Amino acid sequence: MLRRIVLWVCALLGGLAVAAVVAVYAVTYHPRAREAVPIRALGEAPLLKAGQKIRILSWNVQYLAGKNHVFWYEARKGFPGVVSDRPSPQDIARTLREVARVITEENPDIVLLQELDDGSRRTDFGNQSALLLELLPRDYAQLAEAFYHKASYIPDRHIRGAVGMKLGILSKYKIRAATRHQLPLLPKDPLTRQFYFKRAMLEARLPVQGGGEFVVVDTHLDAWTQGTDTLQRQVQAVKSLLTRLDQEGCAWCLGGDFNGLAPGPAYSRLAASEQVEYDEKAPLTPLFEHGQSVPSPVELSGTDCARWLTHWQNRLAEPDRAIDFLFFSRNVTVGAHQVRQRDPGHTELLRISDHFPVIAEVEL
Repeated sequence: MLRRIVLWVCALLGGLAVAAVVAVYAVTYHPRAREAVPIRALGEAPLLKAGQKIRILSWNVQYLAGKNHVFWYEARKGFPGVVSDRPSPQDIARTLREVARVITEENPDIVLLQELDDGSRRTDFGNQSALLLELLPRDYAQLAEAFYHKASYIPDRHIRGAVGMKLGILSKYKIRAATRHQLPLLPKDPLTRQFYFKRAMLEARLPVQGGGEFVVVDTHLDAWTQGTDTLQRQVQAVKSLLTRLDQEGCAWCLGGDFNGLAPGPAYSRLAASEQVEYDEKAPLTPLFEHGQSVPSPVELSGTDCARWLTHWQNRLAEPDRAIDFLFFSRNVTVGAHQVRQRDPGHTELLRISDHFPVIAEVEL
């Protein structure tokens, strides 16, 4: 009799364990290493032309949260003030309008966006790329996007609900094909790994009239990688893609939030309390060696380096680092470029996101 009870208990526990594994798998995201991404065509889009000048903007829009809050993942021990789990609906609506305003004013041909929410409880389940397109000029006729954080439910006490975060590429010109490339993952225990970020690259191929392609790659590499080689492995994966594009003879642009510093004095210029977030050996160095960059290591080493800083954490009094970049192949000419830190006639740019837009003009 006792043996039968033990067997029943073991069977029950085993069944519960299997059910738990199935449930976790069902509510989390499991992308393939490489998968095609559908292109949303919103209208007719012309082809790029050889010799054409293209204006490109890359921006981490911080899920339209704005800078009126310090969020739970930003707070450190002893931080004064109220810590938020989510932005207010009013802040989301205001930030959406301001992001659309800046993009409209800058009038880029191609926009690379990071941290676009879609289906997240914290931002009222809105599809932020769709909301943004409603406010932008109609000539942004092509959209490619890919999730890199997605779950129907995350039990963390600060979330307790669905998450969805995407990379997005908006283009005035035709996108022939788009592909999501999975990046190496941070080492986590088997359970946490299911709910954590699945960082990725989003590749969009734009045909050029008369032959050839201009390839745009959008990405957002992992933060908080100290004590691991994750960032180095992700950089190597990005470089491998760029090398393949070089071998194909493609002109390319890579943009995004790289969560790493440029080689040079960037690390030593950070406060000691901030240096712990980065590797002094600059894991991004292979990308700077591989192509042209905006901002460049030279610009970030000069006496006016402050104008090239791209990141202003909500809990800090001022921007103190550049971790957002545009990289270009050697077969394009980089023209005028900037980090838009100032907003003539407005004060809102400083409140839109904890990142500034990086903008560059290039000639194919």
